[in-house]
Amino acid sequence: MRPLRILMFTTFYPPYSFGGDAVGVQRMARALAARGHEVAVVYDEDSYLILGGTPQAEGAPDGVRRIGLRAASGFLSNLLTQQTGRPTIHAGRIRRLIDEIQPDILWYNNTSLVGGPGLLAYGTGLKVYEAHEHWLVCPTHVLWRHGRELCEERQCLRCVLNYRRPPQLWRYTGLMDRMLDKVDLIIAKSEFSRSRHADFGLRQKMEVLPYFLPDLDARAVAPWGGHPRPYFLFVGRLEKIKGLQDVFPAMDRYPDADLLILGEGDYGDELKRLAAGNPRIRFLGRKAPDELNAYYRGALALIVPSVCYETFGIILIESFRLGTPVIARRLGPFPEIVERAGGGLMFSDGDELLAAMRRMQQEPAGRARMAADARAAFEAHWREDRVLAAYGDRLARAARARGHGDLAALLEAGAFDGAAG
Repeated sequence: MRPLRILMFTTFYPPYSFGGDAVGVQRMARALAARGHEVAVVYDEDSYLILGGTPQAEGAPDGVRRIGLRAASGFLSNLLTQQTGRPTIHAGRIRRLIDEIQPDILWYNNTSLVGGPGLLAYGTGLKVYEAHEHWLVCPTHVLWRHGRELCEERQCLRCVLNYRRPPQLWRYTGLMDRMLDKVDLIIAKSEFSRSRHADFGLRQKMEVLPYFLPDLDARAVAPWGGHPRPYFLFVGRLEKIKGLQDVFPAMDRYPDADLLILGEGDYGDELKRLAAGNPRIRFLGRKAPDELNAYYRGALALIVPSVCYETFGIILIESFRLGTPVIARRLGPFPEIVERAGGGLMFSDGDELLAAMRRMQQEPAGRARMAADARAAFEAHWREDRVLAAYGDRLARAARARGHGDLAALLEAGAFDGAAG
């Protein structure tokens, strides 16, 4: 079986990236490269640098070819793409890369600043769009209206002005709709996200395929031994939309455990100010993967309090993989994930959060059942090999429908199941 040629596009990609979406793209790229495929990822370095990012260490070679785009004027390049919805300055280079690689699959992720919707017209391979955010229907990506509330109806012009971003006039021309008609498979990360896209006017069909993680033997990860008291855990970027500020009042009323916070972000200083009176709330910064896994393993539960509409919530399955239950806000995709797993509890307000924390700590038999269910659900639904097989099946069907018979045959023969070669 010959290796597939796969060309991915995304605005952010490690080490030029924020948050978990780029890590999800990287995880997919690495999984495909590990199966012997030729994978290249094109991303925009300028967009990360303009937002104040500092590139992290690149790490060991992983078989993925990284192609970072940078212009003489990164600000102008990003502004033109944001305003026109097309890859203006980098258009020629992108076309040359497509001609050079001749990809079997063109795999689009968040293309907002790497080329906008106009990028979807380039190339002739099988075209896949993976919606890691709600950018297809929301100029701010997150359906968080005016920076203060869930978006239930469009007020886009006022909203982007409140975010201090220039309006995107191309969104009123039908460009997005015309470009998405050129895509063979559009992927939502959860049933909830698929329904939100439809509610906000996306007329194209979406398939639901979740995130995944490689398997990890939870028994081989020792719980974190550096903290002397029972603890709940928060993992993620320190942003207001992640809802961590809503957990602090419950912690003030719950003296029996601590809250350990792993992550960094622009809202960190304000969160530290809000938590200053409670010594049981500890900010520990970012952690390497091995340390992070150990913190997951030792926690009473992971608390996931986001106040915005996530598309999935990969930290839930990170916790499930290590047999740690979660306490998640009853919002967005979290109920479908937690209920499918049976691996945690839900809350809507501070009293329910406090009750869930008590239950996790004071009912060890019940917590143990949730922990076992969480681990079993990870193996059944979110383990890398199972999810990659589902991707292969959906891509094969899309290839057949498009008339790419040779590609469909390779996918049907298991190109995503094991090593290609």
